[in-house]
Amino acid sequence: MRPVPRGRGGASLPVPVSAQPGGAVGGTGAARAALQFSVVARAMAAVPTVLLPELRSLLAAGRARLFDVRSREEAAAGTIPGALNIPVSELEGALQMDAAAFQALYSVEKPKLEDENLIFFCQMGKRGLQATQLAQGLGYRGARHYAGAYREWFQKGG
Repeated sequence: MRPVPRGRGGASLPVPVSAQPGGAVGGTGAARAALQFSVVARAMAAVPTVLLPELRSLLAAGRARLFDVRSREEAAAGTIPGALNIPVSELEGALQMDAAAFQALYSVEKPKLEDENLIFFCQMGKRGLQATQLAQGLGYRGARHYAGAYREWFQKGG
């Protein structure tokens, strides 16, 4: 049995996860899953999201720009009306283009760093989250994630 590390006054100190039974080195599947969930939850907490009712309202008012970050093949099979398809693998380059090159390639005006409600989505949420984080990292303050993704839109009839 390992002794519990003690600090001043005999208080126990935290034991690194790798030194705990079932810790990071050879840890249990449940422990790894809990850690992965925690990391994803923290990442999502830092990303502004939009839910379906708000998305519908923003679209009806013409106050949102949608970016479908799925592959071209996925988007061709169906997307949210008005969405611009830029696969997540191309997004960083697209958002760093000058305005004229973006307009020439995508036939729409490039979003501005200060634009509000730049909403990124994919099929189930993961790529949309990555795209939103990428856009935020490039300075797009109004980048938001539609976590319900195309799957929810399609299932709930838009």
